[in-house]
Amino acid sequence: MEPLVVVDHVNKHFGELHVLKDITTTVHKGEVVVVIGPSGSGKSTLCRAINRLETIDNGTITIDGKKLPEEGKELAKLRADVGMVFQSFNLFAHKTVLENVTLGQINVRKRSKADATKRAMELLERVGVANQASKMPSQLSGGQQQRVAIARALAMDPKVMLFDEPTSALDPEMINEVLDVMVGLAEEGMTMVVVTHEMGFARKAGQRILFMAEGEIVEEATPEEFFTNPKSPRAQDFLSKILTH
Repeated sequence: MEPLVVVDHVNKHFGELHVLKDITTTVHKGEVVVVIGPSGSGKSTLCRAINRLETIDNGTITIDGKKLPEEGKELAKLRADVGMVFQSFNLFAHKTVLENVTLGQINVRKRSKADATKRAMELLERVGVANQASKMPSQLSGGQQQRVAIARALAMDPKVMLFDEPTSALDPEMINEVLDVMVGLAEEGMTMVVVTHEMGFARKAGQRILFMAEGEIVEEATPEEFFTNPKSPRAQDFLSKILTH
């Protein structure tokens, strides 16, 4: 398997707080890595560091063999290869659903409006909201908005997709419609790093679990191993709390 994202001895502090402690891990092409752990364990910071929304103190992150640049045009170019879906949907409120999905294609990927529109409609169809294309984001449910956000990220043809707790802001009945889209992506071989509290998704779609606590990767295992036989006391404790409810 070919490495796509390589995180090598990465450290990050917020003031006194050491949020990422010497993190080293590799995500291979076509792999779905699910990052789980208690709140404040550094999961989201790791996710955001991969496309440099968070700077790091030291260590390196490479994407498809290229080191993450500090800033400027090179960073924008590399970021286009890294799709990101957040807790909040971050759609442009004053643009239609269709415009949200064509904008980056036209501005960053330099596609013609016609090509961008065609691609956007294909993706909106794929995530099940093509009939909402002319609406404004505020007219959509949270689940629909998050699916548009996924389509928007996919429209850039990213090499890897990062999901930072994509369902945590949604009402319970909308969570599955978003997870179903993500499971579909995983099945199609999209490389994904997913920070989530949804253990069902982690078991079903994840190929590898990274369990983080207090800024460290405490355990790495397949979902089967992790959920049935966690090795570390920290993971055992975490799972006993969440799997009994």
